[in-house]
Amino acid sequence: MTKYEELIPRFIKYVKTETRSDENSGLTPSTQTQVEFAKELKKELLEIGLTNARISEKSGYVLATLPSNLENDVKVKAVGFISHMDTAAFTAEGVNPQFVENYDGESDINLDDEGKFKLTVKEFPNLKNYKGNTLITTDGSTLLGSDDKSGVAEIFTAVAYLVAHPEIKHGDVKVGIGPDEEIGVGADKFDVKDFGADLAYTVDGGPLGELEYETFNAAQAVISIQGKEVHPATAKGVLINANKLASQFDSLLPQDEVPEKTEGREGFYHLISVDGTVDEAKMVYIIRDHDHQKFEDRKKFMMGVADKMNAEFDTDRVTIDMADQYYNMREVIEKDMTVVNVAKQAMENLSIKPDIYPVRGGTDGSKISFMGLPTPNLFAGAENMHARFEFVSVETMEKATDVVLEIVKLVSEETK
Repeated sequence: MTKYEELIPRFIKYVKTETRSDENSGLTPSTQTQVEFAKELKKELLEIGLTNARISEKSGYVLATLPSNLENDVKVKAVGFISHMDTAAFTAEGVNPQFVENYDGESDINLDDEGKFKLTVKEFPNLKNYKGNTLITTDGSTLLGSDDKSGVAEIFTAVAYLVAHPEIKHGDVKVGIGPDEEIGVGADKFDVKDFGADLAYTVDGGPLGELEYETFNAAQAVISIQGKEVHPATAKGVLINANKLASQFDSLLPQDEVPEKTEGREGFYHLISVDGTVDEAKMVYIIRDHDHQKFEDRKKFMMGVADKMNAEFDTDRVTIDMADQYYNMREVIEKDMTVVNVAKQAMENLSIKPDIYPVRGGTDGSKISFMGLPTPNLFAGAENMHARFEFVSVETMEKATDVVLEIVKLVSEETK
């Protein structure tokens, strides 16, 4: 078996399986499609030759072990690789991947036959990085699902290669494929002890070389607004329009501290949904900041806006249900940078330049790191995630597979 023989067939099979998560479900996993996909992944891991393949009743994770093939008296750290099986909520049924071979790095790419949807170099200058690569795109009608089925395919391909090549010595390799990462709850029930790794990586990043151990601190705020609806003919001095209050609330937040106007370590407030009538309205925000104190200040500021508005009425009209989602994993990982240094060395050994920067998001590794298992994030190749303009490079996926294998090699060289 060649190293990459099954990489792209796996990926294509995975993305053609619809596995969106559902934040309103309340179940784990949140959708039945993920439950069924997990069963298929478990079966595949057993066929590859891993042991103890199982689906955690608690977390919904598919877990398995590639046992050490070192001599019995040689003990090395167990290394884990984690990806997620769910995709974002954008249209994901009937995914029809398209291949662009030997891309020239400068041409626009028609996604659909009519040319309605295009990957243009003007809008997506990251295309210039892929001259000579084979790209996999959507057909314009769905997302691709490279986030994170690229990671799943890369991990499975790496462990399959190790099984097929027992001359490559390694310690225990742990595999974990989880649900519901896209709705921010995937790792909530992850069991570090059951997983059994000493260090781990999420394979869930973007372009070649990404190595991330600094994420946002994150919270979600649900704003409920109670109006007072009466007939407009007799509304003077009585009617309170919840939609108007919702607009007022948003206007009182810093207007330049939004995703479309920030970058790097700059935090933001992001209004992600609005639903309202005159009588009542609901708004959902996410709050993000790399700096923990600024993160706390942002939450406090939003609560202050509600207090200010409520002071104008004889009863509270604006209520906020706020909950933290995850924290900046740098707080954990910087105490012992071994897990980052191993990944950095692996990339450098493969002539890949590590791209280490504060990611404007979070991964399951954020929560898992705070559970006691340092888990930075590795590139998996996805670009323009979550919608119709998503694409991935075949060559980047191959290199991500190589990085997984190189990390296994480096970890196996250090005795416990």
